[in-house]
Amino acid sequence: MTPDARPVTVRKTIVAVLAILAFVSACAGHSLSAAATQVERGVPSDPAASSPRPAAVVGSAGAYQVGHRRMTLLEPAHTGPTGQFLGQRALVIVIWYPLAGRSAGSPPARGPFPLLVFAPGFMQCGLPYEDLLRSWAGAGYVVAVVNFPRTDCTVGAAAYEPDLVNQPADMSYALSRLLALSAAPHDVLSGLLSQREVAAVGQSDGGDTVAALAADTCCTDHRLTAVAVLSGQEWPTMPGRYFGNPAPPMLFVQGTADTINVPSTSLQLYRADQARARYYLDLFGANHMIPYMGTNPVERLVARVTLAFFDRYVLGQAGALAAMTREGNVSGIAALVSGGQLPPDP
Repeated sequence: MTPDARPVTVRKTIVAVLAILAFVSACAGHSLSAAATQVERGVPSDPAASSPRPAAVVGSAGAYQVGHRRMTLLEPAHTGPTGQFLGQRALVIVIWYPLAGRSAGSPPARGPFPLLVFAPGFMQCGLPYEDLLRSWAGAGYVVAVVNFPRTDCTVGAAAYEPDLVNQPADMSYALSRLLALSAAPHDVLSGLLSQREVAAVGQSDGGDTVAALAADTCCTDHRLTAVAVLSGQEWPTMPGRYFGNPAPPMLFVQGTADTINVPSTSLQLYRADQARARYYLDLFGANHMIPYMGTNPVERLVARVTLAFFDRYVLGQAGALAAMTREGNVSGIAALVSGGQLPPDP
């Protein structure tokens, strides 16, 4: 739990409101369908029409132009991890994917591509993180942003942060549906996604969400090959036990000047993780949002380190670890440590 004395919801509402004002108009107005899956902005439905993708370029920054589409998944009613009965939940999914050509109108490149499922922070959708999402998709990953029904950028004053306990299950459901659509014939996602190269990443409350998805016994999704937690923490009311089961390789990213999820909360996760492959990226003087928004130098550093992490633990590229170490250690700006080693004083 965070040592900040203010309630969690109040603290995170402050940062969310400040960040959301510039973006909410672009996020608003999602139309939700009564169908289990509704495509709102589509791409050609014949994967065979796409050009083959060279496997060697997957994992290379800037290898692809990027397109995006939106769909809505309706998660059936179910019992949540705390025993609460939950009605049907509408999950708006925004997918960023590699294109076959160099123009914005090109069809998607031929897969399968590795999949990253992304969880935004409280009262956020994917738009504030667009540059980061594009950097992953441009390297040959499909990035699926899961906008949560009670905490995304469209809910306004009705936002309910305690619903975070139900968000790991939303992520698992979205992952299952996306993989199923990719495996099915004649779907717009047919053949796009690798069934085995899957990772999760989230920021702030989204970081809390994917930390539980990777490491809490209440919600562990064993399909994940790697997880990146960006300024996240253990969610206080999440049932189960953190790191009660073996966790996949995890990267914890944290700014030293973050007053929302303070550094000790990320360090708590990192130190509790007993896996050999665990990493902590310390960003000197960085706050809660700047490392993940826009194209500032710290955000670009985070983009490079996270890409190298996914290349190593999703794609299995052994040489990516050296790139990750090089990019994560910049004098006066950032330090990357691993295996339980503590970050140095900035």
